[in-house]
Amino acid sequence: MTMTQSSLTPASPAPQRASARSILEVVDADARLDDAESAMIDQVRRLVETRIAPRAAGYDESGDFPRENMADINALGLNTMFLPEDYGGAPLSYAAYLFALREISSGCASTGLTWATNFHATNPIIDSAPPEQLQRFLPVVAEGGLAAIAITEASGGSDATAMSTRFVPDGDEVIIQGEKLYITNGDVSDMMLVFGKWAPLGTGKEAISAAVVTGRPVGLEVRRRENKVGHRASSTTMLGYCDVRIPRANLIGKPGTGLSILQTGLNKSRPSVAAHLLGIAQAAIFDMLAYGAERKIRGRPVTSYQTAQFKVAEVISAFVLCNTLMWRVARMEDPFAPEFGILSGMLKLRASEVATLATEASLQMHGGAGYCREFRAERLWRDARLGPVGEGASEMLLDLLGRSLTRTA
Repeated sequence: MTMTQSSLTPASPAPQRASARSILEVVDADARLDDAESAMIDQVRRLVETRIAPRAAGYDESGDFPRENMADINALGLNTMFLPEDYGGAPLSYAAYLFALREISSGCASTGLTWATNFHATNPIIDSAPPEQLQRFLPVVAEGGLAAIAITEASGGSDATAMSTRFVPDGDEVIIQGEKLYITNGDVSDMMLVFGKWAPLGTGKEAISAAVVTGRPVGLEVRRRENKVGHRASSTTMLGYCDVRIPRANLIGKPGTGLSILQTGLNKSRPSVAAHLLGIAQAAIFDMLAYGAERKIRGRPVTSYQTAQFKVAEVISAFVLCNTLMWRVARMEDPFAPEFGILSGMLKLRASEVATLATEASLQMHGGAGYCREFRAERLWRDARLGPVGEGASEMLLDLLGRSLTRTA
């Protein structure tokens, strides 16, 4: 028999199939972390796998504040990564912070939210306060303290400009009067950024101002700790300010400049909220794939059926696109540009949808088991529900985006 050249040529290797994890690794390369940041993320992932994730169900069940997790996060130095070096920080890039938050939130959403609130509260101070104030306030967080940001009120809800909390000047002091709702870390914080209206300027949005409250001064009351559907270990409180006196030197910026501080802060915190939600979605995706491959229907894995494959493709496609936008936002050179605010709003809006889509798909893939607390599918589903209502409800973001995008000048 004569052998042809083609029969002597070694067969080409079979093409490698991409996995969901390999696709996500390709997308995450867009974060453009340097070697030190990549090494830090590896440490975060080990911490999540060995300590944070194993505790998550227990914290969710008890509702206890995740002090052990926060201690581990501080021991890794993560409390300093978004603080300037001159004030006790070891700063890394915004992308590195978002990456770390996503990984922590994938292991325990309550812990991720607790840690992220430190950034949400301190970043407006970093952007707006002079060095003297930074030297007084930022070491609190650098040394492991917790921060909170107090904006929401019953009178305003998603419309923060309708707040009624008053700042009354009294010599070298300011008296704070009012009540705040849904304040993350409100009862455990060592420092709190509070927004209210400067009484001499009236009750309009032009009176909104910002001030820092440190410690637990006389008149600061924890009136209620919320019993929530999800994020049960994250402390969420109603706070009363009954003639709370603080030094006038704790006022951030001039009276009446608070709205600008607030809006810029929200623009920077919305990508952070998105990273938190994408962490929940990431955990749901991996649970969905793992359980779907093990669960059998008519002798076949659930993920071998086309309907399941369609859902997996839909979820992971949405997750990949949202992460791609997150890394693009993280690389923007001017976070004060109006385009940054628009893209941040879009990112938070879509991350809420992705987290909802992924957790519902995972719960469905688990079947009846997903409705039982033995598996974390139902916990992730509960945690994801915060997305459409927190840090700017989806309806408010759509209104904001719609008005901004239809301007002609």
